[in-house]
Amino acid sequence: MAEMKRTLENYFSLEGRVGIITGAGGGLCGEMARALGSLGARIAVLDLQPENARKVVEDIRREGGEAEAHPCSVLDRGQLQEVEAAVRRRWGVPDFLINGAGGNDPRGSTSMEFLERGTAPAAGERSFFELEPEAIDATFALNFQGTVLPTQVFARGMVERGSGCVLNISSMNAFTPLTKIPAYAAAKAAVANFTRWLAVHFAHTGVRVNALAPGFFLTEQLRFLYFDKTTGEPTPRARKVIEHTPLGRYGEPEDLLGAVIWLLSDSARFVTGTLVAIDGGFSAYSI
Repeated sequence: MAEMKRTLENYFSLEGRVGIITGAGGGLCGEMARALGSLGARIAVLDLQPENARKVVEDIRREGGEAEAHPCSVLDRGQLQEVEAAVRRRWGVPDFLINGAGGNDPRGSTSMEFLERGTAPAAGERSFFELEPEAIDATFALNFQGTVLPTQVFARGMVERGSGCVLNISSMNAFTPLTKIPAYAAAKAAVANFTRWLAVHFAHTGVRVNALAPGFFLTEQLRFLYFDKTTGEPTPRARKVIEHTPLGRYGEPEDLLGAVIWLLSDSARFVTGTLVAIDGGFSAYSI
């Protein structure tokens, strides 16, 4: 029994692993970085906002972990290569990459769920026909290219060594797109498709590729969008989200950690090309 316990602990151990996390200054990936640092992984915290990255690093170090902040754009190959070289000098070839950078441009979203026949949008409203190409391009660049480029830079060493793991962040939008956010939903679907493609492409190299599909998590951005700033009451859309979430609540950042640890660890050594929904049942629900 004791031997089995030791074996299971080894399966899930991330002690000494070297990890790259993009978007790690944010609510969800910041929590991942802190948790993985507490488990003994050495974490390179990448974020476009230097102060956000440094704050996460300070939190990890305060708990005795190892981490370095790297202000970096996931759309700048040169910056990514500089980070990769710095990580190699300090810790060696990364063992895992979490592609967490992403987001939506409101100009690529509609202001109504349904377009009614014969009715023009009211002043200030945006239908499908008013979506701005620049916003759609920006949303795809950040979410899709912002996954591809870091993988090209940081996974090369993993492939050369013959081991490693890439974990992408898609969305439950990849299963069923939400209304109002066509560009973001399509970009996250592209991330899911790319995850499966790359898993097959890397299958003979020893590098696994998987993705998480988070649902609605109570980040600061979601609070701003889904709750009235004056009263704190949920908006009609926020209430609709809970009505369609069988577990009846929003996710907390900690709800992602079990799946993250599993997919990065040796316990998932036969898991690749998988999209794991963590959405309280949202993508499974139907009336």
